[in-house]
Amino acid sequence: MSNMLAGLLEWVDARFPLSKMWKEHLSEYYAPKNFNFWYFFGSLALLVLVLQIVTGILLTMNYKPDATLAFASVEYIMRDVNWGWLIRYMHSTGASAFFVIVYLHMYRGLMYGSFKKPRELIWIFGMLIYLALMAEAFFGYLLPWGQMSYWGAQVIVNLFSAIPFGIGEPLSQWIRGDYVVSDATLNRFFAFHVIALPFVLAGLVVAHIIALHEVGSNNPDGVEIKKNKGPDGKPLDGIPFHPYYTVKDIVGVVVFLMFFFGIIFFGPEMGGYFLEHANFIPADPLKTPLHIAPVWYFTPFYAMLRAVPPLFDSQFPGVVVMGAAVVILFFLPWIDRSPVKSIRYRGASYKLSLAVFIVSFLILGWLGTQPVTVIKTDMARIFTALYFAFFVALWFLPKFEKTKPVPERVTTK
Repeated sequence: MSNMLAGLLEWVDARFPLSKMWKEHLSEYYAPKNFNFWYFFGSLALLVLVLQIVTGILLTMNYKPDATLAFASVEYIMRDVNWGWLIRYMHSTGASAFFVIVYLHMYRGLMYGSFKKPRELIWIFGMLIYLALMAEAFFGYLLPWGQMSYWGAQVIVNLFSAIPFGIGEPLSQWIRGDYVVSDATLNRFFAFHVIALPFVLAGLVVAHIIALHEVGSNNPDGVEIKKNKGPDGKPLDGIPFHPYYTVKDIVGVVVFLMFFFGIIFFGPEMGGYFLEHANFIPADPLKTPLHIAPVWYFTPFYAMLRAVPPLFDSQFPGVVVMGAAVVILFFLPWIDRSPVKSIRYRGASYKLSLAVFIVSFLILGWLGTQPVTVIKTDMARIFTALYFAFFVALWFLPKFEKTKPVPERVTTK
């Protein structure tokens, strides 16, 4: 049997680089030996992507992308399809879990300088994944055809009409496929959500991993392990990704699945943050909900949009600020000019700036879920300013920052 399997592997290798890929990306890919808790989230993001694709395929088997049937088909999945409620809740909870994991993954990059040279391209691919993920979530948001889905999509699509120079209105009509959110919009969004964007996401994830394995993984010390190699050419501070980190990642997967299924079984709505209460009501174009807000993972940017006063009755300035809040992250490798990567060896000024940035983002996320008041609008303006102040601070910090000496070899603290 072993000879047969060896022969089969040899036959495959002659036609497809299976063993070569296994060695380059797992068994002979050397990762730093000081990975900590924060390095679970990359593999968890890949796990959730697979979960979303599998559950999404199962949902499409009974979902009807038709304005008159969509809501009823979701109810049919929940009530009559065997295990349909579980598949739907796995998909809806998985969407929020995906963003939680991605945000934590990005936070780890900010802490340990994973966006700095030579990993600029890895960061850019990661940001493109983030953009594609937001687009995927946006297009999927309309599909249940509930009240919040319908009116939330209406509000978000209308933002594009604020673009001046005769671009906005034709663009918003093209996105909707009609003059209003209608059956044409639902079909269009379904096509993007189920076919186009999953291919884009999968391709970007592959590019992200290939770029990562080309330059090597960062670590909590920010030390390049390829600089210190033994006589055999292997990094002295590295260990093979398989079996050491594949086994370690299993621990992270088990803990994640405990929380994941705990939410699915005991609180899939999460108080209306994962599944809005208004979305259990069929979409009614003639009845606007009292308070329209996007899902929680969009609310920080939604709060920025609302914080900016309109100009000549146009929301375009708010749209610009909201877009700039995402676009500026692409330039982070060049904005931060500090030679030190890890927060362990950076000065107190960077730690304080990062803390203010994270707190601002979280508070903006909360403000985006709340009805508009004068006080909350003023708060949103303050925290929007603090959000962008972080990037200004990164540009000037290296001139004044007191950093600690970075070790030549990785530490295990």
